[in-house]
Amino acid sequence: MYQASPQRYARMQYNRVGNSGLRLSAIGLGLWNNFGDYDDFATQRAMIRQAFDLGITYFDLANNYGPEPGSAERNFGRIFAEDLRPYRDELVIASKAGYKMWPGPYGDWGSRKSIIASADQSLQRTGLDYFDIFYSHRPDPNTAPEETAGALDQLVRSGKALYIGLSNYSGPQTAAMLAIFKQLHTPVVIHQPRYNLFNRQVETTLFPTLAKAQLGAVSFSSLSQGLLTDKYLKGIRADSRASKATIPFLSANQVAQTLTTVEKLNALARQRGQSLAQMALAWNLRQPVVATALIGASRPEQIVANVQALNHLDFTAAELAQIEQILAAQPQIDWDAR
Repeated sequence: MYQASPQRYARMQYNRVGNSGLRLSAIGLGLWNNFGDYDDFATQRAMIRQAFDLGITYFDLANNYGPEPGSAERNFGRIFAEDLRPYRDELVIASKAGYKMWPGPYGDWGSRKSIIASADQSLQRTGLDYFDIFYSHRPDPNTAPEETAGALDQLVRSGKALYIGLSNYSGPQTAAMLAIFKQLHTPVVIHQPRYNLFNRQVETTLFPTLAKAQLGAVSFSSLSQGLLTDKYLKGIRADSRASKATIPFLSANQVAQTLTTVEKLNALARQRGQSLAQMALAWNLRQPVVATALIGASRPEQIVANVQALNHLDFTAAELAQIEQILAAQPQIDWDAR
């Protein structure tokens, strides 16, 4: 029977989410990839155990994570039931609704019908009584924001979620939703944007909105799907994400276009006594609004290595200037193109 490490809180950092009372582990584990039905279950269990043993308390799901859609929630639910149930009050478990999940007009986007049904399905798959955070995964251009916000508010009032979050909303879209949540007195506390050294638009378009509203952020794609590691410096392996056409946000062409930049960033990370991945995570966490940097993993050793980013979070002014110089020389890339 699994027993969590008694030292799990010794080194992890916990950051307050905006002006709420909630604190999240500075590193969170995302289950977007490698936790589906086609992935080894024993490895999934080992990664989740390793994460919690290192003090990671934030676990990030969505209804459509897999593949197949829903399988990441089912697999997490099995691990939760067998290993983590005694520790439920030590965990922050999040899920989302908004991307395509089931056939027909109600399995997508942000209507009240879709949001409530999706949350109910996610609770069933995970075996949870409630989610700590439930997100609207993306804005719905064909549904009034009042309807989406009202559905999310209903989840809190019915005991199915403690807090509400937004993901992939722009600064203006976020501000509009926050105005509605304020009227409803909904506990919205967090936004989850894609943010990393290569994807920085939110620094000017979203982060000021979050800071003004005193909300926190949790960054996804913190390592740019593996680009911000040293894994592609020796070429693209057949089993890597960049070789798989089904993985969004990453292609062999993008690897080639960023190789020079990654080599320079990797050299700077080595000068700091870190891996490139550790430096990239530390760089995300330098932002005051970022409470958590999400990581993905395919084996427990990656989680151990990434958590070591917390050993060196500070940057000198010269290091930050050097990073800016390196990034300034990087050609523009269409990150949504395959």
